[in-house]
Amino acid sequence: EWSMPNPSENWLLRAKADLSPAIIAKAIAKRLTKLGLAPAGSEIAQRMETRLAVVAARERELSAITVNTGERAPWFCSGCPHNTSTRVPEGSRAMAGIGCHFMAVWMDRSTSTFSQMGGEGVAWVGQAPFTKDTHVFANLGDGTYFHSGSLAIRQSIAAGVNVTYKVLYNDAVAMTGGQQVGERPEGHSVLQIVNSLVSEGVAKLVVVTDQPEKYAGVALAPGVTVHHRDELDRIQREFRELKGTTVIVYDQTCATEKRRRRKRGKM
Repeated sequence: EWSMPNPSENWLLRAKADLSPAIIAKAIAKRLTKLGLAPAGSEIAQRMETRLAVVAARERELSAITVNTGERAPWFCSGCPHNTSTRVPEGSRAMAGIGCHFMAVWMDRSTSTFSQMGGEGVAWVGQAPFTKDTHVFANLGDGTYFHSGSLAIRQSIAAGVNVTYKVLYNDAVAMTGGQQVGERPEGHSVLQIVNSLVSEGVAKLVVVTDQPEKYAGVALAPGVTVHHRDELDRIQREFRELKGTTVIVYDQTCATEKRRRRKRGKM
């Protein structure tokens, strides 16, 4: 009940930040007084005022010695594929998704919004008729794709909107321990994702990777091509002019997992 509005319709305790003992003590004292349980001049009121004075004094002491060392926002790890894959061409914007790549929201990446897992890019279906923008990019992680993200792409195809999904295949569920994706029942490989999306009816699909040579001799679905990551900007500029739902599968292993696998001799 302490998180609900009190009778004056103002929040008794803030709902979007931490609650210190001092904040909670003040809130309780305020309600006791309001409800007449601590009448002015009573023993409980005097004890309460004395205690609140101590709390206020401690807060003043803490604020006096607090040193502002500046704010350092989280950033991608060194060598992280998202550092390249989340960039968009000048004049374009992207919609964020669930995963490490969500950090692009507070970087200079023209990326915004958030959704539940599997809702990536779907907000564009509602936005598209009411904006002069004709296209957006949407970031979607490989683990999310397997979980429910494939449904987001299906929704965009069904709605007929112009959107390019960037399926960020980093071969690891990096947010929850680095579980491998692709060679186990709980994940999809790049080829499985490509074949699924071609079957869904995407207008165009390409694979972008830091190692194009590993696709030499691999049988890909008709019309699917492989490109080096250096071509990403050119490809994005081309895709934003296309009609319908298009997909760029960005294939590059998570940098943290690469380091772990090198140490274990598995890379």
